[in-house]
Amino acid sequence: MKISAIVITFNEAHNISKALESLSWADEIIIVDAESTDRTAEIASRFTDRIFVRPWPGYSAQKNFAAEQAKNDWIFSLDADERVSPELRNALLKINDQSEPEAAGYETARRTFYLGRWIKHSGWWPDRKVRLYDRRRARWRGDFVHESLEVDGKIDQLGGELLHFTVRDASEHHLRMDRYTTLAAQELYNRGTHKSIGSLLLSPVIVFLRSYFFKLGILDGVPGLAIARFAAHYEFLKNLKLWEMRSKSDV
Repeated sequence: MKISAIVITFNEAHNISKALESLSWADEIIIVDAESTDRTAEIASRFTDRIFVRPWPGYSAQKNFAAEQAKNDWIFSLDADERVSPELRNALLKINDQSEPEAAGYETARRTFYLGRWIKHSGWWPDRKVRLYDRRRARWRGDFVHESLEVDGKIDQLGGELLHFTVRDASEHHLRMDRYTTLAAQELYNRGTHKSIGSLLLSPVIVFLRSYFFKLGILDGVPGLAIARFAAHYEFLKNLKLWEMRSKSDV
């Protein structure tokens, strides 16, 4: 059983080297770069010659395109800000040594490093992700954000963890939120979703309480407070931008 690793990138020069180092076990590595303006493609070329550059069509479309370029049917998808832990590497090597498995996909836990510490609560752990899959029985779905892997068949679990090195600081988190909330609002708009003033007022509060108290973000210290506060602001911005889109379309 051979496994192709895929990574989609855009201006990930600060992340890509360590991400690709953690994929040294894979039978091939495929990069699909969305026309980066930094040294992402140059750095990636040290690890693989299978680099494709194309305009950004969305997360799911880019990942599906990457999987289509693979020489093998079994795909391991890694984001540029993630790394394969030694334990996960060992689990993947064991599967790599087997014949064709019955499962159509495998999921693993993802641990996130945020504001100087590993997050243990806040709804961020265990953040289970299906990342190893048979492309003949699975496909990425989602037009804008929150892409997910739709798997037709059994999903087994892998030992070890994906290590997620998300935003480097609070400023980057704040800047990234503006882009993601726009995409999320556009997705809701296309679905025909409407939000009331009550939603603008109450849903951010509910999101904060869920993250900080019910999901025990309070135990993650200041980073847990930041996660809850940013989550609430994300909810507010998303709904506000959706309201803006609806208001403009009604004019």
